[in-house]
Amino acid sequence: MPSIDNNGPLAGRTALVTGASRGIGTAIALRLAMAGARVVATGRTVEAGANPLPGTIMDTVNTINNAGGEAHAVQCDLSLPEDRIRLVEETRAAVGTVDILVNNGAVTFYFPIKDFPDKRMRLMFEVQVYAAMELAQAFLPDMIEGNRGNIVYISSGAALHPQKPYPAARGGTVYGMCKAAMERFSTGLATEVYDNHIAVNSIAPGLVATPGAVHHNLITEANKDIQSPVEAIAEAVCYMCRTNPQDITGRVDQIKPFMTEFGLLPEPLIG
Repeated sequence: MPSIDNNGPLAGRTALVTGASRGIGTAIALRLAMAGARVVATGRTVEAGANPLPGTIMDTVNTINNAGGEAHAVQCDLSLPEDRIRLVEETRAAVGTVDILVNNGAVTFYFPIKDFPDKRMRLMFEVQVYAAMELAQAFLPDMIEGNRGNIVYISSGAALHPQKPYPAARGGTVYGMCKAAMERFSTGLATEVYDNHIAVNSIAPGLVATPGAVHHNLITEANKDIQSPVEAIAEAVCYMCRTNPQDITGRVDQIKPFMTEFGLLPEPLIG
């Protein structure tokens, strides 16, 4: 029976997980809480009905608190600079310092470049690039002072360069740009904070049947054999955060090889 271990390997640590209303973000928040971390779950959706997709940050927080952990919800639209500032302020007010930051929040549109609306392109970069960078900048002083920290960016295979024979285009070039930008950011940042015992990594979850992936028609009968369970990415992130920061840092990984390399199996999640 999955449960919260308040004396687990992440006891005494505090994690901020973006995009924690549903899917991968919720799974990561639950798994970190199970390992003893105090969790701040942030996302746009606070109450049911505010988004056509199922799931809210209150659902995530209530699941953790009802299981005996500690979690706090902070609403934030990562596309808005003023909301990002407020997120940092409210997180500090609720929990003080943060030493685990999981940048999972994303917004994605699929258009060929010739038709891509400028407004939506800028929105994607605000959420997936600028927000992740600003949150790292905001919480790095906490991690440096504590001489320990983990920053994880949830990437995608879309960051890889397409190879011939080219697949049928889905209009994912801008999505790939955002993910590639943050992979390079994470490896560069890893070198800057290595001596501060802060690990920075990117990991791509592969094809996961999240509400968003279903909404974009990415989940089909034809690709069911290459899908990964949401618990796998949660397990990988938890492993990164409980491992010596100088042992696993500066990496850009795909989920299945990572799980195999470290002999990891997905843990069932609370709730």
